[in-house]
Parts: sequence; C-alpha cells; structure tokens
Amino acid sequence: MLAWGKSVSKPFRDRVLEIGVNLAIDPSYLMACIAFESARTFSASIVNAAGSGAVGLIQFMPPTAQALGTTTKKLSTMSAVAQLDYVEKYFAPQKNKLKTLPDVYMAILWPAAVGKPGSFVLFDRSDQANPKRYVQNAGLDYNKDGLITKDEASRRVAEVLQIGLQPDNASN
Repeated sequence: MLAWGKSVSKPFRDRVLEIGVNLAIDPSYLMACIAFESARTFSASIVNAAGSGAVGLIQFMPPTAQALGTTTKKLSTMSAVAQLDYVEKYFAPQKNKLKTLPDVYMAILWPAAVGKPGSFVLFDRSDQANPKRYVQNAGLDYNKDGLITKDEASRRVAEVLQIGLQPDNASN
C-alpha cells in the first residue's frame, strides 16, 4: 500500500516508488511528507503560507533550489512528476540514512536532526539569534512550551501518514 496513492497520478506513484528504491526510503513516508508539506495538494506550485518563500512538493526554499541547480520559480512551473526529480536530488545525500518517518521529515524540515532522538529541540521560542524559526513553526509546538522537539514536529506528519494509509486514500 502506498499512502496517498489515490491522490496522485500513476506516473507520480511510480516515480515515488522508484525514489524509495533508489534512496532506501519508505515511499509511504515520502508521500506523507509530501502530503503534509503541500497541504495535501501534491502541487508543485504550492507556496508556503508562512511567507518563507518555499514552494512545491517538499517546500523548497530559494537557497535550496539554487543548490540543486534551479530556482523556486522554475520549480513552481514544473509538473509534480518532473519536480520529483528534484525531490530525489534533494534526498540523495541522505541515502540509506532515512529509516524512520521522523528522519524523512527532518531531512526536509531540519536536516541537522536526522538521526537525533525524539527529544532533540529544533526550535526554541527564546532563541534570540533566530526568532523567526520558532514563529514560522509555532503550529508544531504541541504542548505550547516554547520548544519544538523532533517528536512534536513529526507528530502531524505521522497523523497524515495514518490518514494516507486508509483505504480511501492508499493505493496498491
């Protein structure tokens, strides 16, 4: 079963399965992250609502797009299937390291947290050097304690995975 498989085209599903094999990532984890990051639209052109400048399936930031040899403008004009090439390119350095859903999501949200325990703090409301980090991700602070841990940040993606695996949403 592929989470959210009924929400995308067969070429999209096939490409996600191929990425999963190529990079040793559970394709349902990747689909859950894409569903979460794209507000379940699976749209290559979706823009980040928080105003970060991020766009697309995994919300590529402008510097990330540039590092991948493109721009957010170009990414936003691609088909979702074409943009999956950049998703694969983005995840490639983490090949064989993303065995859990939290780590797949951390590769997108905060790569420094890949492999860290669930209690690892990603964003701290009292971080005076980088106050926007917490503000832009405040919705992930489940217990509203001013700290966003890896477990908290991954919780919503885990919920999206469970919904995506339901028979109405998953495909074979």
